[in-house]
Amino acid sequence: MNHLGAARLPDMADEPPTPAPDFWSFVELADRRLADEFGYPTGHATRLLLTLNRASMIVTYDLESTVHRPRGHSWAGFRLLFVTWLAGPLEPGRAAALAGMSRAAVSNLTRTLVSDGLLTRSRGGRDGRSAQLALTPSGQERIAEVFAAQNAREHEWAGVLTETEQRMLIMLLDKLIAGRESFGARERP
Repeated sequence: MNHLGAARLPDMADEPPTPAPDFWSFVELADRRLADEFGYPTGHATRLLLTLNRASMIVTYDLESTVHRPRGHSWAGFRLLFVTWLAGPLEPGRAAALAGMSRAAVSNLTRTLVSDGLLTRSRGGRDGRSAQLALTPSGQERIAEVFAAQNAREHEWAGVLTETEQRMLIMLLDKLIAGRESFGARERP
């Protein structure tokens, strides 16, 4: 009690600060609150997709920051060069579909990669209105060098799993992606 006879309230400064949740404790919190407070059915759907998205973001950030940015490129630029290297020459729309990008993103990247001397954009043969993207000799050299570094990093990431686990994960991700047709999932055209 204080000098006025009222009960003393706890001093907030006496309590240790509550640590901010890390991602994994947040996922557990989300699971619990969604079920207990908001009545969503329990299960692993939210946890699965949060984890899948997080894994994708972590790997992408790592590849971009350790492989691509130090070489003066972005992850998106690498993806466009990569699909053109392996499947090209390509029309921009086809390159966009293979790289998982919008046509507008491919158009913007094309300008940059052409000015960097890594890509050419020429009229396509179909109707004179279409375009073709192709690697320049300098682009061929650059993507081969960059991919060697990326592939080494990919092996480091994949190396935490056994070969059997890698195959299982690929099989499960393929199944997840193939199942999108059963509920009309939207994807970039």
